[in-house]
Amino acid sequence: MSDPGEVRLERRGEVAWVTFDRPSALNAMTFAMYERLGQVSAEIDADPSVRAVVLTGAGEAFVAGTDISQFRDFRTELQALDYEAKMDRILGALEGLRVPTIAAIRGPAVGGGAAIAAACDIRIGAPSARFGVPIARTLGNVLSLNNVLRLVTLVGVARVKEILFTARLLDAAEMKQAGLLAEVTASDEALPARAEELARQIASFAPLTLRATKEQLRRIRERMRPEEGADLILLCYMSEDFREGVRAFMEKRRPVWKGE
Repeated sequence: MSDPGEVRLERRGEVAWVTFDRPSALNAMTFAMYERLGQVSAEIDADPSVRAVVLTGAGEAFVAGTDISQFRDFRTELQALDYEAKMDRILGALEGLRVPTIAAIRGPAVGGGAAIAAACDIRIGAPSARFGVPIARTLGNVLSLNNVLRLVTLVGVARVKEILFTARLLDAAEMKQAGLLAEVTASDEALPARAEELARQIASFAPLTLRATKEQLRRIRERMRPEEGADLILLCYMSEDFREGVRAFMEKRRPVWKGE
């Protein structure tokens, strides 16, 4: 049986640590892990003693996307729309936490992992950090408009097009240059300590100032929220290309795209 994984919540004083723990699959997220992330966000928001949050991955990765095996049975429009609505709900809850969040990225933050990292307030990375959404090369699905908007507000339209159209992964230096990372640590081993140091520094500042600033920025982004994009989700998820992408991924071969 494959490793079901978990999302662990640990308190270290005023800092909450959230760890994606499925190292055998590079922390690829199952649907149950996504739901647990939503629960963890609610638990953190309900605890007034938490002043900052660090999100990180166990082992050699942050999060290497969503577990593709879960898409094998996708056949209906409702499945596709429910999945993207669930992602928007869970990532919206993470983004909307009242306290600052720090993504500490080692190894790949890809696909769903990139979306989780983009929903955090600050990202720091180890030299091994990688970031991308290679779905044009792998699955043939599409990001929700909310996830695209998060990327656009971080790096701009031109860079998002380059990331999505080339389906390549940015290394740590490129991530820093693009503004995805606030800093890169000297080594992978130095990342946890630096994340702890940064979180404790932020936790020592005026909590209402930080909360109000987060809410200001949320309201600005809310005004930029795009219109409904269900038609674009269904265009991709209901296609033969998407089914071919899932099959090819599971069979470890290159997909044969037909545009239908």
